[in-house]
Amino acid sequence: MSRTVSIDPILLSKVSKPARYVGGEWNSIVKNHDDVKLTVAYCFPDVYEVAMSHLGLRILYSLLNERKDIAAERVYAPWPDMEEIMRKESYPLFSLETKTPVIHFDMVGFTLQYEMSFTNILNMLDLSGIPLFSKDRDEDMPIIAAGGPCAYNAEPLADYIDIFFLGESEESVCLLADTIIAWKEQGKPGGKKQLLKTLAAQQGNYVPAFYRDEYDEDGNFKSLIPIEPEAGTHIQKCVIADEEHVFFPTKPIVPNINIIHNRAVLELFRGCSRGCRFCQAGMLYRPIREKTPQRLVQLAGDIIKNSGYDEISLMSLSSADYSCLPELVDMLIEKFKGQKVSVSLPSLRVDSFSVDVAKKVQQVRKSGLTFAPEAGTQRLRDVINKGVTEENLLAACENAFRNGWTTVKLYFMMGLPTETDADLAGIADLAYKVLNLYRHITGKNNGKVTVSVSSFVPKSHTAFQWFGQLPIEEIERKQIYIKNLIRDKHISYHYHDAKTGRLEAAFARGDRRMGTVLYEAWKLGCKFDGWTEMFHYDMWLQAFRQAGINPDYYAARQRDIDEPLPWDHLTDGATKSFLQREWKKAAAAELTHDCRHLECTGCGVCPNLGVHIIDNKEGRDHGKTAFSY
Repeated sequence: MSRTVSIDPILLSKVSKPARYVGGEWNSIVKNHDDVKLTVAYCFPDVYEVAMSHLGLRILYSLLNERKDIAAERVYAPWPDMEEIMRKESYPLFSLETKTPVIHFDMVGFTLQYEMSFTNILNMLDLSGIPLFSKDRDEDMPIIAAGGPCAYNAEPLADYIDIFFLGESEESVCLLADTIIAWKEQGKPGGKKQLLKTLAAQQGNYVPAFYRDEYDEDGNFKSLIPIEPEAGTHIQKCVIADEEHVFFPTKPIVPNINIIHNRAVLELFRGCSRGCRFCQAGMLYRPIREKTPQRLVQLAGDIIKNSGYDEISLMSLSSADYSCLPELVDMLIEKFKGQKVSVSLPSLRVDSFSVDVAKKVQQVRKSGLTFAPEAGTQRLRDVINKGVTEENLLAACENAFRNGWTTVKLYFMMGLPTETDADLAGIADLAYKVLNLYRHITGKNNGKVTVSVSSFVPKSHTAFQWFGQLPIEEIERKQIYIKNLIRDKHISYHYHDAKTGRLEAAFARGDRRMGTVLYEAWKLGCKFDGWTEMFHYDMWLQAFRQAGINPDYYAARQRDIDEPLPWDHLTDGATKSFLQREWKKAAAAELTHDCRHLECTGCGVCPNLGVHIIDNKEGRDHGKTAFSY
């Protein structure tokens, strides 16, 4: 196989958006592979426009390429029209920077952001000429790695991935690189297996081939047994303690075509301590660790200078919770005064909403406001520990309407534990209250409320990981129930496909047997399953039948709170006993306070990982008292 791929420009002109495949973007980094000791292909299992918007890949790409001895290159999933040409003309999957076939890299890494991208991983391996199953790859094949939030339940992909990385990898990825380079320079002693044994002994690394899964006589997951001495019983995530000084890229790749989020990104902080019981990200990325406003302004200046972007997105799980947000916004506006650089806040909480901040960030570009009450009644908001009230929402909307806003988007979920039709009616009721509030304040009838309702998907490492998802028919009934309650043309109502949510839940709570379903689905032609026009539920049902597995066993089964879970060995630092307490408190609609401002709630992350909350206003460990558990 050739060391580089050269695609006929005439063929390339026949596909939609050929710029997805040509590379050469501003700030992309091209190195000669003969001049480096390690080559890494960073693969995002989705199309260019989605992949280029992902911050985590940008960080690791830039971080590794800072080193002279490493070449890191990007690989994205080709759209079906491009794949058809590649298969017909025998073009292997290649990197954007040097057009090197993926099979020629030392390591191939996939980011796992969404369960419905798993078929794309298999498809990309196949397009690369790499055997799908790790057991079938010889010593000349690259190491296949994966990380990201879906790695916290790695089991459905266990047969395909050589090694999973848990947690934040800015520091651990350099140790990984040094380990592989040293192994190569020593002549690869013990082959790939010995390298994996060495890596398995490092924090955050999980090698699934070093474990055997066991099931009881009823077919329920029983345990995961280490079969190599280097395989630990629990894999602890890696975490960055000092967010202030961690590497952050200031020369972002500027795409050749428009992408989903085509703007500069500033990460204000990592983590969240709000404790919403449905939210996996809120658990995986604990604890809160902020950057200072001074550091953020410095980064912003460098990013704008190096990219030419005219918009900065202030990104975090809940950006409005940044303790120095008003000061930061003032500093950024002053920094870019006269340059027409706008500042955007992608996520707002109704109880931390500041109309003054919102007015300032929208001086350059005006847009609507988005809030996420999540549930329609206070009872259900207490069940999920959302911690906001109807009064919070209406006060935020009133503030916005009095200051010129005419559009509000509201995000909700349906299918939550203990939900009733009264909770669903509360969604429509809230939408009407917001719209009527606008009419009362302004005396006008040009306001617009958009209601978006997604189906709840139980995820690992959350208080709701034991909850069985509602049947598709019930979700669809609930969707129509809400639709029939909304009859004002000034309220738009959108809802998500329930069938996609069912598959997402099956993989999110699956064990290794789900890998067989994945393989059968890929063979049937499933790919880009997160795209509505590409999703074929009937093919997935056929895959389940061929694998002899019922999807409801994983998605819809209510699990016993004490039963072994397939992901128990993969930990984000929070204890299972904490999640069990939260599950019981949810059933009683009891709230758990935010540990950022009050005493420790005993989740276990800080003592288990040796990290601390960093809040620039309150100071490290402000007001904390030890929790006994």
